[in-house]
Amino acid sequence: MHISAKLIHVAAAALTGAALLFGAGNAAHANQIVAKVSLSQQIMEVTVDGRPTYTWKVSTGDRMHITPTGSFRPTSMHEMWYSKKYDNAPMPHSVFFSGGYAVHATYAISHLGRPASHGCVRLHPDAAADFYQLVEVFGPANTSIVIVK
Repeated sequence: MHISAKLIHVAAAALTGAALLFGAGNAAHANQIVAKVSLSQQIMEVTVDGRPTYTWKVSTGDRMHITPTGSFRPTSMHEMWYSKKYDNAPMPHSVFFSGGYAVHATYAISHLGRPASHGCVRLHPDAAADFYQLVEVFGPANTSIVIVK
């Protein structure tokens, strides 16, 4: 486990303990992750318990392939997934949120910051691993993926 994973686990445990001690009803954002993806800016801003935590470059759908907009919850997670639609393309740290659409790592790092995917939200492998671990720790039910134009 690398250092950021350890920090995430410690932070999650501390936040869970604080929510139990002070009552979860007192904190509107307690144990919540919101990943806001801006299609126009090609960035993902992640807030944890209402606090800005990460801003990462993304690559979303190109002109021929849309990325759906709206608010979603993760539907499944796979440490490694291979696309059934696109020649078994690897999709490390996949967090699926709508049908075949997922937030996942890409090896095409030079494409981050501009539309280039088949509709998924692609991240740098380190960022995708961090996001995956956050969702794993806080849980899909406490995670929102919001995609805006």
